Amino acid sequence: MLLWILKKPKLLNRHSFSLTKRTICLRSLKINIKKTLSISLPLLLGVFLIWYSYNKFSEEQLREIQHYFSNANYRFVLISVLCGFLSHLSRAYRWNYMLKPLGYKPKIANNTMAVFVGYIMNLVIPRSGEFSRALIINKYEDVPYDKALGTIIGERVADMLILLIIVASAFFIQLDVLKDFVLSIVPIKNILILLFILILLGLAFLWFVYKTNNVLSNKIRGFVTGIFDGILSIIKMKNKWGFIFHTLFIWVMYVAMFYINIYALPETSNMAAGTVISAFIVGSFTIAFTNGGFGSYPFFISKILALFSIPLTLGTAFGWIVWIAQFVMMVFFGALSLILLPIYNRNK
Repeated sequence: MLLWILKKPKLLNRHSFSLTKRTICLRSLKINIKKTLSISLPLLLGVFLIWYSYNKFSEEQLREIQHYFSNANYRFVLISVLCGFLSHLSRAYRWNYMLKPLGYKPKIANNTMAVFVGYIMNLVIPRSGEFSRALIINKYEDVPYDKALGTIIGERVADMLILLIIVASAFFIQLDVLKDFVLSIVPIKNILILLFILILLGLAFLWFVYKTNNVLSNKIRGFVTGIFDGILSIIKMKNKWGFIFHTLFIWVMYVAMFYINIYALPETSNMAAGTVISAFIVGSFTIAFTNGGFGSYPFFISKILALFSIPLTLGTAFGWIVWIAQFVMMVFFGALSLILLPIYNRNK
């Protein structure tokens, strides 16, 4: 039988080709499934939260929510959108402070459009915006992808530091209320278990990258080196104060974008500063870890505001007004950027 197969090389080649084709198809199927799940699961969660929250409202409560929308002062919403636009423009300008020490100075227009495309990508796949920003600036400004991504991660580190300061301030101001809220969502036991698992996975990853010597680990080491170059550009940059100014300005605009919306509804116009900051923090985390906060943003905003004796109907309406304003801005400018990028760079 073996001799017969050896005499039939065409049969072997055909069989090998069939196996290779089948393997490629299986890998492609797995990749497609992963992509589909990464997009669909957060969206399904958002849909579920919308259904869950509105299913609990009576007809009278739904009419009350509609009343809030009908009587909102949308001039304040437009002002909040302007604050959001200025924060993104400042983010695009700040990016060059990190790229310049690496020898690159992209056009501010390309930076701005890359930032907006990043935000619209986050609406589709959570946290994909950073990668799309790096890809765009690599395509149109010839900035190496790993270094561009490193600078983005570097600026995220700076942003996270500011957010942690805001979180610490909010917890200091509203310690008892926020502690009970967090523990009601995620019990302390689950937090400790998750932290332990993440530490183990991190150690296993570090061992693989730095203790093995194969093609994959070498590529990862090279990639990580490029990322660290980007992060270290914060230390190397000459205009540190400019970077700090824009970082603070970005977050002042973020808070202003949220805060100004309280005046859109007369019932929320007297909201205390501690309540506003607490709701802002919760909203920031829902946007960061889901498809731009779809469904989850108004749900959790209403829940946190309820802790401060604000009715669920009012909190829900307020959450949707804030989220829709941000959503419309990101979709409009993100789609516009996708159209203008190739036109602006057509002579490149």
